[in-house]
Amino acid sequence: MTQEPPVLRITLNKSLIGNCPKVRKTAAALGLRRPGQTVVRPANDSVRGMARAIRHLVTVEEN
Repeated sequence: MTQEPPVLRITLNKSLIGNCPKVRKTAAALGLRRPGQTVVRPANDSVRGMARAIRHLVTVEEN
C-alpha cells in the first residue's frame, strides 16, 4: 500500500480587505482569493510558514 503524502486544507475565514500588501500577497501565493475558499496544499515547510504568517485569517486542517 502506498501512503498518501500529507496535505494541508487551508480555508480563508476573513476578508483580505484592510490588510497590508504582504499579507495579501501571502494569501495569493497560497491560492486564496475570497473568504470561505479552501485550497489543498502539500504539507511542506514553506506552505506551513505561509499559513502561519496569516494564521489570524485562516483555518488549517492537516490530513
